[in-house]
Amino acid sequence: MLKVGITGGIGSGKSVVCRVFATLGIPVFNADDAAKYLMSTDAELRTAIIGLLGEDAYNGTVPNKEKIAGIVYGQPDKLKLLNALVHPATVAYGREWLHQQKTPYSIKEAAIFFESGSHTEMDVMIGVTAPTALRAERAMKRSNLTEAKVVSIMQQQMDDTEKMKRCEYVITNNGVLPLLPQVLELHHKLLVKAI
Repeated sequence: MLKVGITGGIGSGKSVVCRVFATLGIPVFNADDAAKYLMSTDAELRTAIIGLLGEDAYNGTVPNKEKIAGIVYGQPDKLKLLNALVHPATVAYGREWLHQQKTPYSIKEAAIFFESGSHTEMDVMIGVTAPTALRAERAMKRSNLTEAKVVSIMQQQMDDTEKMKRCEYVITNNGVLPLLPQVLELHHKLLVKAI
């Protein structure tokens, strides 16, 4: 089975692209959702995060997203340490998930494939790109974030141009170029490549 990674910066539309692939019957693993799940259910990980960020990082077993974001986005060193705890657990969980899939190819969606080095476990990398202003607008609308917070997140992610250069395929999600034909064309290429 072909292992396909989909990446792109905040607000690029990775999730929209992945939903299209899912309607085509392709299983999709969302790294952000998996990380949130593991942060809630993995007692060892939860203990490590509380040790790093303090008791306020959780309400019982539920991560306090606002408190965590407030700490890590103001302190890049804390963000790196948090990522060093969460990413290995998420990568291992994703690896296990991929091994269970039976389709010609499966997709793993993550914003920081290249930053974390987990792109090396994928056979193919797809980038999803959109203009910076549109990405910021989408992220603010979707996540109810301030413009300053979105800009801060963007600055901590790999430059979009560099990220797209590292991908075998790029999907443009700019609201002008139709998305569906791009995904369908790529779907057929991946089915051929998986044979």
